[in-house]
Amino acid sequence: MTAQETFEALAARFPQFELEYVEGKDPAVLVKGENLLELAQHLKTEEGYDYCASVTGVDYEDRFEAVYHLYSTNKKGGPVILKVLAAREDPEVPSVVSIWPGANWQEREVWDLMGIRFTGHPDLRRILMWEGFEGHPLRKDFPGMKDEYTFSQPSGEQEHD
Repeated sequence: MTAQETFEALAARFPQFELEYVEGKDPAVLVKGENLLELAQHLKTEEGYDYCASVTGVDYEDRFEAVYHLYSTNKKGGPVILKVLAAREDPEVPSVVSIWPGANWQEREVWDLMGIRFTGHPDLRRILMWEGFEGHPLRKDFPGMKDEYTFSQPSGEQEHD
Protein backbone atom coordinates (compact mmCIF):
# COMPACT_ATOMS: atom_id res chain seq x y z
CA MET A 1 0.00 0.00 0.00
CA THR A 2 1.37 3.41 -0.94
CA ALA A 3 1.58 6.31 1.50
CA GLN A 4 -1.31 8.00 -0.32
CA GLU A 5 -3.45 4.85 -0.08
CA THR A 6 -2.62 4.49 3.61
CA PHE A 7 -3.62 8.09 4.20
CA GLU A 8 -6.90 7.65 2.29
CA ALA A 9 -7.77 4.53 4.31
CA LEU A 10 -7.01 6.30 7.60
CA ALA A 11 -8.92 9.43 6.56
CA ALA A 12 -11.95 7.28 5.66
CA ARG A 13 -11.74 5.35 8.96
CA PHE A 14 -11.22 8.50 11.08
CA PRO A 15 -12.95 11.42 9.31
CA GLN A 16 -13.34 13.23 12.65
CA PHE A 17 -9.55 13.49 12.99
CA GLU A 18 -9.15 15.84 10.01
CA LEU A 19 -5.93 14.12 8.95
CA GLU A 20 -3.75 15.82 6.35
CA TYR A 21 -1.52 14.26 3.72
CA VAL A 22 1.95 15.79 3.54
CA GLU A 23 3.53 15.34 0.11
CA GLY A 24 7.25 15.22 -0.44
CA LYS A 25 10.23 12.92 -0.53
CA ASP A 26 8.87 11.11 2.52
CA PRO A 27 5.06 11.47 2.43
CA ALA A 28 3.45 11.59 5.85
CA VAL A 29 0.15 11.77 7.68
CA LEU A 30 -0.30 14.89 9.79
CA VAL A 31 -2.35 14.11 12.90
CA LYS A 32 -3.40 16.33 15.80
CA GLY A 33 -1.86 15.46 19.15
CA GLU A 34 -5.24 14.77 20.72
CA ASN A 35 -5.86 12.02 18.12
CA LEU A 36 -2.40 10.47 18.07
CA LEU A 37 -2.95 7.66 20.56
CA GLU A 38 -6.17 6.39 19.02
CA LEU A 39 -4.66 6.48 15.52
CA ALA A 40 -1.44 4.83 16.72
CA GLN A 41 -3.36 2.08 18.51
CA HIS A 42 -5.37 1.43 15.34
CA LEU A 43 -2.22 1.27 13.22
CA LYS A 44 -0.66 -1.25 15.58
CA THR A 45 -3.61 -3.51 16.37
CA GLU A 46 -5.70 -3.30 13.20
CA GLU A 47 -3.13 -2.56 10.51
CA GLY A 48 -0.20 -4.49 11.94
CA TYR A 49 2.32 -1.65 12.30
CA ASP A 50 4.06 -3.31 15.21
CA TYR A 51 7.44 -1.57 14.97
CA CYS A 52 8.09 2.09 15.74
CA ALA A 53 11.54 2.49 14.19
CA SER A 54 12.10 6.10 15.12
CA VAL A 55 10.72 9.04 17.01
CA THR A 56 12.38 12.34 16.29
CA GLY A 57 11.75 16.03 16.62
CA VAL A 58 12.01 18.86 14.12
CA ASP A 59 12.48 22.48 15.15
CA TYR A 60 10.82 25.03 12.87
CA GLU A 61 10.78 28.76 13.38
CA ASP A 62 7.12 28.79 14.51
CA ARG A 63 6.54 25.25 15.84
CA PHE A 64 7.93 21.82 16.62
CA GLU A 65 7.06 18.54 15.00
CA ALA A 66 7.27 15.01 16.39
CA VAL A 67 7.85 12.45 13.62
CA TYR A 68 7.22 8.71 13.87
CA HIS A 69 8.36 6.06 11.35
CA LEU A 70 6.24 2.91 11.64
CA TYR A 71 6.70 -0.49 10.02
CA SER A 72 4.89 -3.80 9.91
CA THR A 73 7.29 -6.69 10.44
CA ASN A 74 4.62 -9.23 9.46
CA LYS A 75 3.28 -7.54 6.33
CA LYS A 76 6.66 -6.07 5.41
CA GLY A 77 4.86 -2.75 5.22
CA GLY A 78 5.94 0.77 5.76
CA PRO A 79 7.04 3.15 6.52
CA VAL A 80 3.97 4.96 7.63
CA ILE A 81 5.20 8.35 8.76
CA LEU A 82 3.13 10.26 11.29
CA LYS A 83 3.76 13.91 12.09
CA VAL A 84 2.35 15.76 15.07
CA LEU A 85 2.64 19.53 15.43
CA ALA A 86 3.50 21.05 18.79
CA ALA A 87 3.47 24.67 19.92
CA ARG A 88 6.70 26.64 19.91
CA GLU A 89 6.25 27.54 23.57
CA ASP A 90 6.02 24.54 25.90
CA PRO A 91 5.67 21.86 23.17
CA GLU A 92 3.76 18.72 24.19
CA VAL A 93 2.80 15.52 22.39
CA PRO A 94 1.23 12.38 23.89
CA SER A 95 3.65 9.54 24.57
CA VAL A 96 3.27 6.38 22.46
CA VAL A 97 5.30 4.22 24.87
CA SER A 98 2.13 2.41 25.98
CA ILE A 99 1.64 1.31 22.35
CA TRP A 100 5.25 0.83 21.23
CA PRO A 101 7.51 0.34 24.30
CA GLY A 102 10.57 0.78 22.07
CA ALA A 103 9.68 4.48 21.78
CA ASN A 104 10.73 4.97 25.43
CA TRP A 105 14.33 6.06 24.98
CA GLN A 106 13.59 7.79 21.68
CA GLU A 107 11.01 10.05 23.32
CA ARG A 108 13.45 10.72 26.14
CA GLU A 109 16.10 11.72 23.60
CA VAL A 110 13.72 14.10 21.81
CA TRP A 111 12.73 15.60 25.18
CA ASP A 112 16.35 15.94 26.25
CA LEU A 113 17.69 17.52 23.06
CA MET A 114 14.64 19.32 21.62
CA GLY A 115 12.40 20.01 24.62
CA ILE A 116 9.24 18.33 23.32
CA ARG A 117 7.45 16.98 26.40
CA PHE A 118 5.78 13.58 25.92
CA THR A 119 2.79 13.60 28.23
CA GLY A 120 2.07 10.25 29.85
CA HIS A 121 5.65 9.02 29.42
CA PRO A 122 6.53 6.63 32.28
CA ASP A 123 10.02 8.06 32.91
CA LEU A 124 10.59 11.32 31.04
CA ARG A 125 14.04 12.40 32.18
CA ARG A 126 17.26 13.29 30.43
CA ILE A 127 19.04 10.50 28.62
CA LEU A 128 22.09 12.19 27.02
CA MET A 129 22.61 15.43 28.94
CA TRP A 130 23.12 15.44 32.68
CA GLU A 131 20.37 16.26 35.18
CA GLY A 132 20.54 19.95 35.88
CA PHE A 133 21.62 20.85 32.33
CA GLU A 134 19.73 23.98 31.34
CA GLY A 135 17.89 23.96 28.06
CA HIS A 136 17.72 21.62 25.11
CA PRO A 137 20.84 21.82 22.92
CA LEU A 138 19.36 20.94 19.50
CA ARG A 139 16.80 23.74 19.59
CA LYS A 140 17.45 26.56 17.19
CA ASP A 141 17.00 29.07 20.00
CA PHE A 142 19.59 27.38 22.24
CA PRO A 143 22.44 29.75 23.15
CA GLY A 144 25.33 29.23 20.78
CA MET A 145 23.28 27.96 17.86
CA LYS A 146 23.91 31.23 15.99
CA ASP A 147 27.71 31.12 16.06
CA GLU A 148 27.91 32.76 19.47
CA TYR A 149 30.67 30.44 20.59
CA THR A 150 34.17 30.11 19.25
CA PHE A 151 36.09 26.92 19.65
CA SER A 152 39.74 26.71 20.54
CA GLN A 153 42.16 23.90 21.18
CA PRO A 154 42.66 22.81 24.78
CA SER A 155 45.93 24.13 26.16
CA GLY A 156 48.94 22.03 25.26
CA GLU A 157 47.40 20.50 22.13
CA GLN A 158 48.36 21.42 18.60
CA GLU A 159 45.95 21.93 15.74
CA HIS A 160 45.85 19.20 13.09
CA ASP A 161 45.19 19.86 9.42
